[in-house]
Amino acid sequence: MRVLITGATGYLGRALVSAFQASGHSTVAFSRHAGTSGVRGETCDGDVRDAAALARAITGCDAICHTAALVSVWRKRRAEFDDVNVGGLELVLQVARSAGVDRIVYTSSFLALPPTGASTPGRWNDYQRTKVLADELASRAVADGAPVIRVYPGVIYGPGALTEGNLIGTMVADHLRGRLPGIVGADRLWSYAWIEDVARGHVAALEHGRPGERYRFGGENVPQMRVFEIVRELTGRPLPRRVPAWMATLMGAFEELRAGVTGRPPLLTAGTVKVLTRDWAMDSGVAVRELGYHITPLREGLARVVAQARSADMERSGERGA
Repeated sequence: MRVLITGATGYLGRALVSAFQASGHSTVAFSRHAGTSGVRGETCDGDVRDAAALARAITGCDAICHTAALVSVWRKRRAEFDDVNVGGLELVLQVARSAGVDRIVYTSSFLALPPTGASTPGRWNDYQRTKVLADELASRAVADGAPVIRVYPGVIYGPGALTEGNLIGTMVADHLRGRLPGIVGADRLWSYAWIEDVARGHVAALEHGRPGERYRFGGENVPQMRVFEIVRELTGRPLPRRVPAWMATLMGAFEELRAGVTGRPPLLTAGTVKVLTRDWAMDSGVAVRELGYHITPLREGLARVVAQARSADMERSGERGA
């Protein structure tokens, strides 16, 4: 199939391009700067808020994998989250319908689902709020007959660029350099999903997924601090300190006030603290049974993350010594 991939230059998007091509599909990588990104294969520059650009990109495609999103803890103009995360999906659905595309994989987020033990999802920051709204939009589209297959990755981790989309890689690298202030919600469960497992899961969802189904792409469900226990076993680095929720909430409120004055993004927000102090275990059983979804052991994945961080530090040390 010829597959249009939105958000193709992001952390997950790049992995999707590689996974689809490795499975024999041709890809069209769509993002604002796809043409200069170095992504392999055909590219198309455009914004998911631009219906005309999406229409050009989808010409000749058999399917679309919509992963583009504004992944951030804060924007001065909050409506940016709505424009990209909700409005972008709405335009993708419209363009796909007009083009007659009958396979649509939409990448949601574990944050669009209720936390463990809850019956409704939270809306504690603008990213989460708009992913919940987008999920509701996708449900309405499915009810109207749209061929949407939804996937919900857990906390994606792995090697690669240290961006907001690669939170764990960034945290591990900061910890090894002594720059991680501490862990909020250290005993709370997260579901750690290896980037390559998630990417291959998207391919399987497009090839074999049932329209209307919601597939969870999680991993090992362990406390946040378990990541750093494994890092300690691999490197000898002591565990980071635990930051109490009350202290983190005060820090988040202060950071938001500072951001409102300076325009510089906050290091933490009160809403993010609410996310960090919930459990987010995931059951990937349906994806395993129907799609052959694979879960890489956390220790195996983290060993590769640590190796990359150490290699990068060695290269930086060599450049400084040159």
